[in-house]
Amino acid sequence: MSGLDLTQSAARVTAAIVDIESESGNEKALADAVEEALRQYPHLEVLRDGDSVLARTDLGRAERVILAGHLDTVPIAVDSTGRRNVPSLLEGDWETGTLRGCGTSDMKAGVAVQLVLAATLADPGRDVTYVFYECEEVEAERNSLGRLIRTRPEWFAADFAVLLEPSNNIVEGGCQGTMRARLTFRGARSHSARSWLGDNAIHKAGAALRRLAEYRPRRVEVEGLEFREGLNAVGITGGVAGNVIPDECSLVVNFRFAPDRSQADAERHVREVFADLDAEIAVTDSAPAARPGLHLPLAAEFVSAVMAGMPEEPTAKFGWTDVARFAELGVPGVNYGPGDGSLAHKPDETVDLEQVVRCAERMRSWLGSAS
Repeated sequence: MSGLDLTQSAARVTAAIVDIESESGNEKALADAVEEALRQYPHLEVLRDGDSVLARTDLGRAERVILAGHLDTVPIAVDSTGRRNVPSLLEGDWETGTLRGCGTSDMKAGVAVQLVLAATLADPGRDVTYVFYECEEVEAERNSLGRLIRTRPEWFAADFAVLLEPSNNIVEGGCQGTMRARLTFRGARSHSARSWLGDNAIHKAGAALRRLAEYRPRRVEVEGLEFREGLNAVGITGGVAGNVIPDECSLVVNFRFAPDRSQADAERHVREVFADLDAEIAVTDSAPAARPGLHLPLAAEFVSAVMAGMPEEPTAKFGWTDVARFAELGVPGVNYGPGDGSLAHKPDETVDLEQVVRCAERMRSWLGSAS
């Protein structure tokens, strides 16, 4: 295990943790390195839970904020030449260059900012809880943030939360909800040479596919931010053999819904869209949306501090993030971090190191110092 030097710049720490592979379910080496590094600082209380690490100050400040980020990445990619996208590759210099490698944007740059702040900000003006958690890039039931909230609730009592997911250092408010549903079409099996004796279940799915192709998703404003919804087919299975009329076909749809809908509203809408079709509908996975909350005092102050002088305005978060978990706790939160979300999970994933440096500077300024 390579020791982490958290006195270095957030850009250099990004490279160091990118070089420690941490695919979902295999975060132990990185969690060990994070725990070892943070335990060197007496101003932090540190807790290890599985392959997640939590740390916090306890200075009696009037406010407490949570800075959260996941340690895991999607699987390492290999290009046509056989090169893996780990270890990292620096292009240019550490202040204005680019760092290439798995997890650079999603979201080891944000984690690096957390680590540097945790180590070097011993006397913040606000108490801070740092959460480094495992298994975010996989199914929701494996996401350790949910487990930690259930089993360590005292660590999640806070006034505000920042999830350092890649956002190009632009505050993204709230998040979409997500729901997956399986539509099952049933027919009757027969020999394909005598198809009139059967009932083709795959053909029945065609009506649902046409419905999806014609679907016009909503664009809706919630608390001043525009959210766009989407209802799409993401999987289809069916068929028995090349000479058999299939008696079953399953179509999986994904609904990304705006935060003016509850999960119950979202399910009701999905069922309404396909109500007249001969299909069994079952919701297989669901996570709630989160409202932006940027009008709340701490959120408004945060936006003003980290986006001062920028031409951009806060935007809606397209996608589901763990700010929804904080919202369920009654802790308002935002997405804000270095990196471009559109590069996440790509074999040529990169991060702009100037963004990493600037994010750390602005977060440090916002957290303040009592000294």
